[in-house]
Amino acid sequence: MPLTNRQLEQYRSEGYAAGGRILDDRQLERLRAEIDTMISELPPGQRPENMPSLHYRNRYLLELLLSDPLVDVAEQILGPDVSLFTVYIISKRPEDGLAVDWHQDVPFFPIDPMATFTLWLAVDDSDRENGCMCVVPGSHRERVVYRHRVNLDGGTTLPLLLREEDVANPAHVELRAGEYSVHDPFILHGSSPNTSARRRCGITIKYIANDVSIDRTFVSPSGFDWNNLRLFPARGNAGRANQFPGA
Repeated sequence: MPLTNRQLEQYRSEGYAAGGRILDDRQLERLRAEIDTMISELPPGQRPENMPSLHYRNRYLLELLLSDPLVDVAEQILGPDVSLFTVYIISKRPEDGLAVDWHQDVPFFPIDPMATFTLWLAVDDSDRENGCMCVVPGSHRERVVYRHRVNLDGGTTLPLLLREEDVANPAHVELRAGEYSVHDPFILHGSSPNTSARRRCGITIKYIANDVSIDRTFVSPSGFDWNNLRLFPARGNAGRANQFPGA
């Protein structure tokens, strides 16, 4: 389902919104099977909390993320000319799933203008018990990039994180499997470790307006390879997306 007018207004005013069910049971079953296979194929010792760009080699995942229901949501936020930008599968294992430290998305993205957002797709139920995403409502409004510190040895999912004093009055974004949420790249967000007996798997799907510029020389603290980023036009006039390698 696309965002309702009320949900879209919440996204604009508070920086996030929880949408409804966007995958049916058949799609969810297939998606889980594909992700289970991808996790089983990880190199020994590699954790599943941060698996980027798996849609490059998984046709089912790519076609799902370019399907009308998801792209309809992207068009509501970005307008009619959009591409699939970056994709990360974040699967927190039961009992020892890693936290995602508080951060903004903007320091990770070398784009101008910052015409992107995240559609967070719940593969499993995501709730307080198993480490659902939390956000600070309204923290996106001033369009300020907070000073992040680099921590490559913190035992968490991301290398950039905020000071705890920057975070106040977080809201929990609880979703059932097959549902989605959206959040602004400037909003403060993170999630707790998963100490429950259940997995918490979700996909962070970022779409982008096709008239942005991308600095492919950017050296990301996360190690993401911007030089070989592949954009996949999703709808409308491809525009500058044609300058970049695609499918």
